[in-house]
Amino acid sequence: MKGRILPSVTHASSTDAEGTFVFDAQQKSVLMREKNTWVNLTINEEKGKNHSFSNTGNDKGSGAIIGSSKTDKPGALVLESTTKAMVLPKVSEPEKNMPSPVAGTMVYDTSKSALAVFDGSNWSYWR
Repeated sequence: MKGRILPSVTHASSTDAEGTFVFDAQQKSVLMREKNTWVNLTINEEKGKNHSFSNTGNDKGSGAIIGSSKTDKPGALVLESTTKAMVLPKVSEPEKNMPSPVAGTMVYDTSKSALAVFDGSNWSYWR
C-alpha cells in the first residue's frame, strides 16, 4: 500500500496557497496552510522523523499542473480545478497495514473514515 508523500521543507512559507500540506523538517511536523496561518497536524508529544526523499519541483511555480493549463501557485504538483478534487489512496488501518510509511504520507483510512497523515513517528487522524 502506498500513500501520497508530502514535500519536505525546511521552512513553511507565509506565501504558500491555502490548503497546502507540507512536512516541516525543522519542526518535524505535518503542517497545513489555513486562513493565512500554518496549522500543525502533528498533535503528538513525540515529534516526527525526517525522510531522505528530495522534492523534484522548485519554488518558482514550474512544477506539474493538473486540471488547468496554467496556475499562479508555486508547487511541485498543483491540482487546479473548481469541479474536481484529489482522491487519496484508501487504506484500512494504515498504522497496521503500512509497515514502512515515510514522513508526510497521506491516505484515507477507511476503518476510521478519516484523513490519516504520518509524521514520521505517529499517524494523526483528521475528520
